[in-house]
Amino acid sequence: MSLTPKPVSASQTVFSKTMLPSDANPSGNVHGGEIMRLIDECAGAAATRHARQRVVTARVDELSFVAPVYVGNLVTARASVNDVGTRSMEVGVRVDAEDLLTGRTAHVSSAYLVFVAIGDDGRTVPIAPVVAETDEERRRMSQAKIRRERRLARR
Repeated sequence: MSLTPKPVSASQTVFSKTMLPSDANPSGNVHGGEIMRLIDECAGAAATRHARQRVVTARVDELSFVAPVYVGNLVTARASVNDVGTRSMEVGVRVDAEDLLTGRTAHVSSAYLVFVAIGDDGRTVPIAPVVAETDEERRRMSQAKIRRERRLARR
């Protein structure tokens, strides 16, 4: 396994799904759990792309719902690795919903998840560092380091 640093762009992942009646309550509002599942799946793919190892969700550090999602919306999750420690990494996810009939989009959720890479023996393994190449990636990395310090202080 290579621990050569990788750019954030190597982990960028996009998932989209049209919300169906089975994803919602009788009023047509999509269940938060459906959005959470999409977040975890997209973040897991981004983490796997970075680590090129099996990964597991170790923590959902922050998750916010800021707007409702309705049946028929196309929901798109965008994820990328924000920062990497020795054996864990933070992945940021943004979720938007598009009304396919009007074209209107809305930011509906954001989340930060922590993943660890798992070796064949079931133990955590080291993860390659991530390299921020843009000002936005550097800002997100800096904020991720602050969140990591807060997580460690709560232990």
